[in-house]
Amino acid sequence: MKPGLLGAPHCGPQAAAARPPQDPVPVPGPSMKLIVGIGGVTNGGKTTLTNSLHKALPNCCVIHQDDFFKPQDQIAVGEDGFKQWDVLESLDMEAMLGTVRAWTEDPRKFARAHGVRLRPGAADSHVLLLEGFLLYSYKPLLDFYSQRYFLTVPYEECKRRRSSRRYTVPDPPGLFDGHVWPMYQKYKREMERDGVDVVYLDGTKSREELFHQVLEGVQNRLLNAP
Repeated sequence: MKPGLLGAPHCGPQAAAARPPQDPVPVPGPSMKLIVGIGGVTNGGKTTLTNSLHKALPNCCVIHQDDFFKPQDQIAVGEDGFKQWDVLESLDMEAMLGTVRAWTEDPRKFARAHGVRLRPGAADSHVLLLEGFLLYSYKPLLDFYSQRYFLTVPYEECKRRRSSRRYTVPDPPGLFDGHVWPMYQKYKREMERDGVDVVYLDGTKSREELFHQVLEGVQNRLLNAP
C-alpha cells in the first residue's frame, strides 16, 4: 500500500499483522580475496593452465608477468652474450606490485575495469591469478599469495617445447642453453634456498589433469574460508 492513496500508513501491531509476509533480506556471505600464483619453467604450461582456471572460476582476474617486461632498449646484454630477458631486472616489478595492490584494495572495481563479469550472489569471493616465470623471486610479492603453484618440466622436454614455439622476436642460436635454462635453475635454487612454500606441478601431465588438480585446490580454499 502506498501512503496517500487510502490515507496515512498504519502503525503499531495491527498494521504489522496486516502486512503480507516478505522474503528475508539476503545476508552477505563471507568476503574473501584469494591470490593464486601459477609460476614455473618457461613453456611449462603456465598460460594454458591459467586461462583454463580463469574461465572456470567466478569473479576471477588475471595478471600476466610478461606484460611487465621493460622496453627492449632497457634490457642489458650479459656476460653470456645474450639479452638478459630471463632475469628479474628485465621486469618492472614495482608496476606489477602496484597492479596487485589495486586489485586487493577493490577487486570489484578492478574486475569491472578489466571487463570481468562479476557473479551475483551472497558470497563475495574474488580470485586473482598471477602467472609468470619469476613470480616467487620478488620478495615484496611473496606475502600476497594465498597459494603458490610451480610447474616443472625436464630439460629435454622444455628445450623441445621452446624450439617449437614461434616468438615475435625469434630466439638467437644457443639462447636456451646459454641463458634461459641456466637462469631458470638459478632462480629455482634461490627459491628453494629461501624456503618459499610452493606446490610443485608436473608439467608433463595432461592439461586436464593439471587443471583439475589446481581447480580443486582453489575451490577447497574458497569453501573452507573462515
